[in-house]
Amino acid sequence: MAEPSPNIAGSDTRVSPSIGGIAVAEGRSAELEALRLLEDAFGAFDRIAVSFSGAEDVVLVDLGARILGSDLPVFSLDTGRLHPQTHRFMETVRDHYGVAIETLAPDPDELVDLVRDKGLFSFYRDGHGECCAIRKIEPLGRKLRELDAWITGQRADQSVTREGLPTSQDDLAFSSADHPVKKFNPLANWSGRDVWDYIRRREIPYNPLHDQGYRSIGCEPCTRPVGPHQHEREGRWWWENVADKECGLHAQNVAEPLRIIDR
Repeated sequence: MAEPSPNIAGSDTRVSPSIGGIAVAEGRSAELEALRLLEDAFGAFDRIAVSFSGAEDVVLVDLGARILGSDLPVFSLDTGRLHPQTHRFMETVRDHYGVAIETLAPDPDELVDLVRDKGLFSFYRDGHGECCAIRKIEPLGRKLRELDAWITGQRADQSVTREGLPTSQDDLAFSSADHPVKKFNPLANWSGRDVWDYIRRREIPYNPLHDQGYRSIGCEPCTRPVGPHQHEREGRWWWENVADKECGLHAQNVAEPLRIIDR
């Protein structure tokens, strides 16, 4: 089970010796593995970017910034339904790391049609698939047409749909015959405790919603706090089956991969 949020104040490797050596000396093998993977990914692909959700995956931004500094390419999906705290946290991250975060928005015409035909809360009745497709999957697919690889903050311990998650994979959902897309998951083997230990030790900013019991943060209507003995993903789409708790950004986690974006 993932670690609840804390109250925080304020070797031989290609990773910089000052970074890699300290990680090895302190026994932080997961951290070193993530840094190595990121360095390899940045070295292999020019058209690559980090996907940042505005939650505890800020760890991914911190790791990437240790390698590329303010040149780290970052994008985020603004669904139009995020918490105000998440928007403010995004600005905190921009200022803290000096990075430019590209904001991706849904197609306005599709959004207008959805709200006109089904209202603002159709996902409670019909499931979250259609809403997530418009607010998340389409903007991501649009962005990935510009990239050859992307980096996510997924972890294997986050849900049953992510068990066995590899640290790198071909993203079959967003690839096409003439444009393969690679996906890197540097935190795949991290636990929730690893994430929050890193945040504590590095004293990096985090979304204040974590201090209110939100252990997994998505859109405001589809996210709620969880109790101390609940799994973090129980606060997401709580009215649906546990096997359906993926928004479609990581379609390979739940079924035989389908190419969900028509190129």
